[in-house]
Amino acid sequence: MSILNAPATGPGSPSLPDAPWRTTWRRLWGDRGSRTALIAAALLILIALTAPLLSLLGGWSPTAFDADAIDPYLGGLPHGTLGGISAEHWLGVEPVTGRDLFARVVHGAQVSLLIAFAATAIVVATGTAAGIAAGYFGGRVDTVLSRLMDLTMSFPSLIFMIAMMLVAQDVNRVVLMTVVIGVFGWPGIARVVRAEALSLRHREFVEAVRACGSGPWRILTRQVLPNISGPVIAYTTLLIPGMISTEAALSFLGVGVRPPTPSWGQMIAEAVAYYETDPMYFIVPSVFLFVAVLAFTVLGDALRDILDPQGGRP
Repeated sequence: MSILNAPATGPGSPSLPDAPWRTTWRRLWGDRGSRTALIAAALLILIALTAPLLSLLGGWSPTAFDADAIDPYLGGLPHGTLGGISAEHWLGVEPVTGRDLFARVVHGAQVSLLIAFAATAIVVATGTAAGIAAGYFGGRVDTVLSRLMDLTMSFPSLIFMIAMMLVAQDVNRVVLMTVVIGVFGWPGIARVVRAEALSLRHREFVEAVRACGSGPWRILTRQVLPNISGPVIAYTTLLIPGMISTEAALSFLGVGVRPPTPSWGQMIAEAVAYYETDPMYFIVPSVFLFVAVLAFTVLGDALRDILDPQGGRP
């Protein structure tokens, strides 16, 4: 059982509500790999939140062209070595346009993480609500919601995402990608929550609260939800790297955010043509994407082991 899965205490019971979180933090920070992943994830989030300030410190807007940084006689390749890295352009510049890579990468972090976190929030909210309802009420409610989960999971999601992104042309791309990714992602967490709710609905403390006259809403919010928070938090952290990868894949395929709005996947797609002549243009966004996915994956695995040690194990 998760360390957060202890039954809710009564009004007069002594409790230390912060103790499980302190234990989680201590175990997370005590492991070197988890600590490194946590620091990397925190830095990426900080970069995304402060992207306008960072690009201002760098002296360049992500859409500003610098004709002096490229050589028109060499097909627009950057001046200097390593893709034009200099005191003026900290990570070099894009070929042909001369746009600053540092400014575009930090703004790309803002776009990629915003879509990933917003889509994850939609998935977790929808999946948790559906899973609790299906597991607690059972019967027809469970049947309808379970069939809806099966139906949603049966769709080839990537193909439908691409089709929906191509059809909806005059819509805010960030909002559209967030909704589209969220629509196809909720059944997974709904199944996890449903299984937890099924195991909790006949537990002694739930039966006792029900016998005291509490209604379904109070039972779900005060008893069931707090006791499944561990698996939900662990699953949520594991969802984020998948969301980042999905956004990057859609942008790489040209159906994500549109230029000049930067995105890691979009930058990698544009850099493919220059991987031999200007490898730094390909390496910089690829490293940021790799670090983001790896950091959140390691962090999610660590949280799952701490909060839901029996999850996925026989």
